[in-house]
Amino acid sequence: MGDTRQMSTKSRLSLVTIASMLCLLLAGINAKAQQHKDLQTGKADRAYWASTLYKISWPVVKAIGKGTLRDELPLEAGPGYSLKLQSVTYLEAVGRTLAGLAPWLELPDDNTNEGLWRKQIKQELMRGLPNLVNPVHPDCLNFKTEMQPLVDAAFLAHAFLRAPRSLWQPLDSVTKKRFVSAFQSLRDRQAYKNNWVLFAGITEAFLLHVNEAYDTSRMGLALRNLQHWYVGDGMYADGEHFAMDYYNAYVMHPMLTDMLYVMQMHGVIATNEDYALAIKRMQRYAVLQERMISPEGTFPVIGRSITYRTGAFQALSQVALQHNLPASLTPGQVRSALTTVMHRVFDAPDNFDKNGWLQLGLAGHQPQLADTYTSTGSLYLTTLGFLALGLPASDDFWTAPAQPWSTKKAFSGEQLPKDYKVNY
Repeated sequence: MGDTRQMSTKSRLSLVTIASMLCLLLAGINAKAQQHKDLQTGKADRAYWASTLYKISWPVVKAIGKGTLRDELPLEAGPGYSLKLQSVTYLEAVGRTLAGLAPWLELPDDNTNEGLWRKQIKQELMRGLPNLVNPVHPDCLNFKTEMQPLVDAAFLAHAFLRAPRSLWQPLDSVTKKRFVSAFQSLRDRQAYKNNWVLFAGITEAFLLHVNEAYDTSRMGLALRNLQHWYVGDGMYADGEHFAMDYYNAYVMHPMLTDMLYVMQMHGVIATNEDYALAIKRMQRYAVLQERMISPEGTFPVIGRSITYRTGAFQALSQVALQHNLPASLTPGQVRSALTTVMHRVFDAPDNFDKNGWLQLGLAGHQPQLADTYTSTGSLYLTTLGFLALGLPASDDFWTAPAQPWSTKKAFSGEQLPKDYKVNY
């Protein structure tokens, strides 16, 4: 009887062990199923976008809030750097970081992880932005000398246009007046006759939008030149000559469409038809951008300014943000494509230094890829690829099932639409 009771106890222990193992196995299966579901619905994608954008921008934002941007921003510059580094790199870091952050910051506050990040970022910016135009503060930015401030004042103005409730309206009246004066001070410099005309144009569009004195001629010049420089099939030349690079994404399409939106809204020069045509051309360019992304998430390393990393896909991300994706592009495939690009770029080692600042490169630390005008501050244009994060988590862009993008379909034997040029 003793042996029987002992065997019974062992059996019971074995059953408990098996049951525990089954519970653990089922829990693992359920966890994997939930993870798969999250991946399919875009929840994991959004978490990755938000954490990556926060990681990129936080060193800049934190330094702005502390009033220590000049002390903390590294001064790495490309080979043969030709600008006055300390006169331009700080405004570059500020304008470019905020231009990409802006749509995300404009979302309503909530208590999610990313919501708390947004709140933290906005608090630091409201604490530090006044210092950037305070003439007695060490972090006061240079708008009044050099040509480069034309560029980065424009990115800052673009940020204010993209996030008026989060970045512009909360500023005190003195700070607003100082920013307006800083933007107006740029008029003593004429933009180079290339994509730079849009920098002057969108800065004036912002002044128009906030009911400050604006220069119509600088907006008109930008519009006329871009109309003249359109070469077809969704592409603009960069001045009189076409360049096969990413400036159609970095500057031309996003700044032109947003400048025209303000101009036609206020009835200044541009018409609704001008704006509608610019959107159609941008949509075509977005189609081309999506088809540039390989099945592995790489893209052609062509042209200058390649160290702006994911900024090369600003146009595609903005079309998604503004719900202007053409019928041939679904939210699920665009999200999947852009997420894969971000992983290819930012999962590489050495994108960041030991203090979290971006380093020169595309997918890692590759100083030889930098141009003669590229410094640490320049690199924060990469935030522009994250514009679609300004869509709420409930938007189709995030809830749609993941889908293969064009090249992934093509090189896995799936069916996909053929591509044809457009004639507008």
